[in-house]
Amino acid sequence: MVNKDFFKALEDLEAEKKIDANTFIQTLETALTSAYKKMYGEAKSAMVKLYPERSTIRIFSYKTVVDEVEDPDKQISLAEAREIKKSYKVGDIVAVEETTKDFGRIAAQTAKQVVMQKLREMERQTAISELSEKEDELLTTIVKRIDGDTVFVQIAGTNTEGALMKNDQIPGDKFNVGDRVKVYVKKIRDSFKGPQIQVSRSNIGFVRKLFELEIPEVASGEVKIKNIARDAGNRCKVAVFTDKPNVDAIGACVGNRGTRINTIINELNGEKIDLVEYSDDPLEYIARALSPAKVLSVETNDSLNMSQVIVPDDKLSLAIGKSGQNVRLAAKLTGWKIDVKPESFIKPAETQKSETEYELTELSDDTSFDMGDLEELEPIDDDLEEIPGDEIASLDEEDKDE
Repeated sequence: MVNKDFFKALEDLEAEKKIDANTFIQTLETALTSAYKKMYGEAKSAMVKLYPERSTIRIFSYKTVVDEVEDPDKQISLAEAREIKKSYKVGDIVAVEETTKDFGRIAAQTAKQVVMQKLREMERQTAISELSEKEDELLTTIVKRIDGDTVFVQIAGTNTEGALMKNDQIPGDKFNVGDRVKVYVKKIRDSFKGPQIQVSRSNIGFVRKLFELEIPEVASGEVKIKNIARDAGNRCKVAVFTDKPNVDAIGACVGNRGTRINTIINELNGEKIDLVEYSDDPLEYIARALSPAKVLSVETNDSLNMSQVIVPDDKLSLAIGKSGQNVRLAAKLTGWKIDVKPESFIKPAETQKSETEYELTELSDDTSFDMGDLEELEPIDDDLEEIPGDEIASLDEEDKDE
């Protein structure tokens, strides 16, 4: 069975679908064998072989050499086998080429269905294999279509779309079909419809990859990102550090005249970025994380994983941030619960304590009482309250005369 057009179509299909040639041939052989068995009976032991180099398809049935044939589809007598080859003996497997002239339209349709199914499976597996390497990566894509709040982008080099959902967009993002957009590949899932790719611009991974793209020291590992806390579209805190004594982690991220950090901010639609130098000392790390607010003191409770931070009264709102944003991001960045208090919060308590101690000291120095003193005291006459003021005055005069 020879058909040059058939094999030429296979070559074109291989190039278009990017399917390995050997795998493709094996799939076709399995499909055609299945179709042949369906036509001539499942019991028949047969195999369809493709020879692309000769543009030939050959069908072989395999039979075991026996003394007495019980199943003609699977067995052949010793005498018949030796007509093919004299060296055959009982137990050998004989390959007999079958005629293909009756391998007609029904069998071809069946083969086509099986081939298409196998092709879809292989395409899906190939796509997943290729795309799995791009998970957790930053890609430049093209907006293909917009459906409501969901933006579908074309992954370069593939026929696969990525879905940018509303919650994965940065507030203020605006897209038009044909726009080039940077996205972070968040997750790749296999489904009956094919691979589904979830991309994001609001994920912290998007910020991390932008830092790797724009800052060579981060890409090389000289400057490491310890953690990222983000409120997409508003503010982002990035903790960085380095083991190299001659490298300034913050300065490397900022760049000459802020060029590096400004490029990242522009990609984030103006989102503010606080660069925080990481420290192994939790007190120092927490204080730095509350930047741009000035911190006076930090106390921590390891058992409760809580900290209390004291800031100047006029910096309290800055430390907390709008709707608690700054302190919330600092808590996410450090992993500590943070309670921010103004400086005046501790002063009243200290002042009250000082005044109380002073009064007790004065009392103990100038006055002493014992039980004997209390016994000598005479009870106060309750009637004194009823004496009019002029009578009290006359009593005072009598005391003077005496």
